[in-house]
Amino acid sequence: MVRIYVSSVIDATADSVWSRVRDFNALPVWHTIIADSRIENNEPSDKIGCIRHFHTRDGGLIREKLLTLSDYDFTCAYSILESPMGVDNYVATLKLTPITDGARCFIEWSAEFDCAAGREQELSEGIGNGVFQTGFDALKSHFGRRS
Repeated sequence: MVRIYVSSVIDATADSVWSRVRDFNALPVWHTIIADSRIENNEPSDKIGCIRHFHTRDGGLIREKLLTLSDYDFTCAYSILESPMGVDNYVATLKLTPITDGARCFIEWSAEFDCAAGREQELSEGIGNGVFQTGFDALKSHFGRRS
């Protein structure tokens, strides 16, 4: 099993960042590699078990299922149901922790999955840097513009 963990600090309160990332259907709003998204069967985007169907800007189709969502803990977890990446048993968690010194937050995104032998490094780097860190950078850019 492959494990990925990426973390960062964002110069905004956990409440502010959570309001941007909480919506399971809002990836195109805050993540630069996502082209579009919809929740299947018109379910609410905060309903545990809802499925988001989205495309990356390079045309990849991904379907993910919301497993947990906690406004109290600023956390959500989801699994990949369908993806061109070649991962199985993929479960990821996005979590925010308030930093009381300076109204900032600590953000962490982790995932575990299985993949074909020999692809572990490629997928770890692609997901860790290309998805997780890219998302953090977009959030930092957004919140850095406030004055």
